[in-house]
Amino acid sequence: MVIAVLVATFALCIFLTVPIGAALGIASLAAIVASPSMDITFLTRSLVAASDSFPIMAVPFFILAGEIMSRGGISERLLNTARALFGSYTGGFGLVTVAACMFFAAISGSGPATVAAIGSLMIPSMTEKGYSQYYSGAIVAAAGSIGVIIPPSIPMVVYSVAVGTSISSMFIAGILPGLLIGVSLMILNYFISRKAGYAGDGHLYTFRERAKIIWDAKWSLFVPLIILGGIYGGVFTPTEAAAVAVLYGLVIGVFVYRDIKAKDLFDIFRQAGHTTATAMIILGAATALGRILTMEQIPVRLAGWIMSFTDSKILILLLINILLLVVGCFMETLSAILILAPILLPLAKAVGVDPIHFGIIMIVNLAIGFITPPVGVNLFVACGIAKIPLEAISKAIAKPLAVMLIVLMLITFIPQISLLLPGFMR
Repeated sequence: MVIAVLVATFALCIFLTVPIGAALGIASLAAIVASPSMDITFLTRSLVAASDSFPIMAVPFFILAGEIMSRGGISERLLNTARALFGSYTGGFGLVTVAACMFFAAISGSGPATVAAIGSLMIPSMTEKGYSQYYSGAIVAAAGSIGVIIPPSIPMVVYSVAVGTSISSMFIAGILPGLLIGVSLMILNYFISRKAGYAGDGHLYTFRERAKIIWDAKWSLFVPLIILGGIYGGVFTPTEAAAVAVLYGLVIGVFVYRDIKAKDLFDIFRQAGHTTATAMIILGAATALGRILTMEQIPVRLAGWIMSFTDSKILILLLINILLLVVGCFMETLSAILILAPILLPLAKAVGVDPIHFGIIMIVNLAIGFITPPVGVNLFVACGIAKIPLEAISKAIAKPLAVMLIVLMLITFIPQISLLLPGFMR
């Protein structure tokens, strides 16, 4: 009865387009009212407990760091570095876009932030050079999804807290999958560009020119080295690394590059605060819902139900992937992780899947959700920049989406892609 009320209320809220955080809270409240063993304080305790966590403090810090980096001239210098390395080749602007998204992913931890930072600079440049507006928006949207796969990654922090695994291990596990997706998109871009006649920028960079551009971007390139090097060198925790990223970004943006003025700081903190508030509401409400599901033994029941049909690891992983891809089309990433990770992880562990490997599978699936309608947030950001309708970019995203699905299958069924680097840390 409790679960029936919860599911029905949540479905009704989604149908009425209630914001996801509110929908989760309302559904949890309805389930609490329907349950004889819970009272209203269960919801308030869950909301407080969700935010009362040292690892979760990394989320607002990484959100703020991403805002600072995108406004502090760092994204522009990363873009210049990518242009110097790849701009002269066939489809050079597409290659630059993917490479710049990979660089920025190692700073922002967010897919939409990556699309906004790189897309606002690259989409106009690509269309000016003769690239289709639709393709320009599609390649930026697809590459921007790498923002939550290459560390640092906000969804990885949330997953680790939700299932009690190591944030550091999740971070390092995301490096090879993120690079694999980036390289695959680059290869796709090359063949599409060769067929469509998309050339490079026409400039052959000398070694001296490349060295000068990379040197100018040195403070930007140091960001992932400081964050990841500090974590794996034992200098600070992932949460402390997020705070260091904020301080480093402010110093570089204000005093070195001088692209952030005093008048910009209020807007940066306001936007970061708005994003953080939204994320924390979702986090608290989803935590309450997850606890209700656990109390009702839904994870155990689901695992037993699926195992009664098949104990094939391949089939179970395929079913999990299909479920996550469908969920990614309709649900916000953090909500999906908080609700589904505690439910699906016992099932994955039952067929011998490592929790770190499963976390990467889950996040790559939900990253693909950034480019699948109707809630593909990367598509909406790219459409806004390119000034094109969602229907048009949805067609152009088909090939990048197909490539990402192929890579997803490789990541799912070749565990070492995710587990090789964490294995060196043990």
